[in-house]
Amino acid sequence: MESRLSVWVSGSGSNLERIIQACRNKEIPASVVLVVSDRPGILALQRAEKHSLPSEIVSSKNCGSEGAYARALLELLKKYRVDLICLAGFLTKVPDEVVRAYRGRIVNIHPALLPRFGGRGLYGQKVHEAVLAAKEKESGATVHYVDEQYDHGSIILQKKVPVLPEDTPVTLARRVHQIEYEIYPQAIAQVLEKLARG
Repeated sequence: MESRLSVWVSGSGSNLERIIQACRNKEIPASVVLVVSDRPGILALQRAEKHSLPSEIVSSKNCGSEGAYARALLELLKKYRVDLICLAGFLTKVPDEVVRAYRGRIVNIHPALLPRFGGRGLYGQKVHEAVLAAKEKESGATVHYVDEQYDHGSIILQKKVPVLPEDTPVTLARRVHQIEYEIYPQAIAQVLEKLARG
């Protein structure tokens, strides 16, 4: 039976688009059944609508407490019978209760070579600024399991790109993004294969 993915987003959703495409062309043996966002009015939700995918906006602010936020997410995951959660630029920390319920079934992509340049506050452009400020010779992208700490779970796949002397955060981000589109579908397929083997 085909696996059921939920993709969680906070921004433009370019990795969401790539995952949908990878499911359709069978790079990933699954389909996206639910898109979850922590904020309204983002481009990722328009992408979900374009593909006729159900989307839900769930934010800790609207839920009033961490417990209520976790319960709202868990209810949705149960309702849509989600097998694997894929964070794709999702900027809110996944509640511990959800992590415990879906241990080994939540993955994230991070635009750097973890464990370096990860953690609270290091996301998006800020990561690339930090890499350039540290005068690193290489950067890249990492797909990892999600645990109770930011950008901390064990690494599934990683790929490097060189940092060029003339790089800006924008040019570096562009190159890292291309790597993300390559390794995220591969990593999701690997995790699903592992889950299928039990």
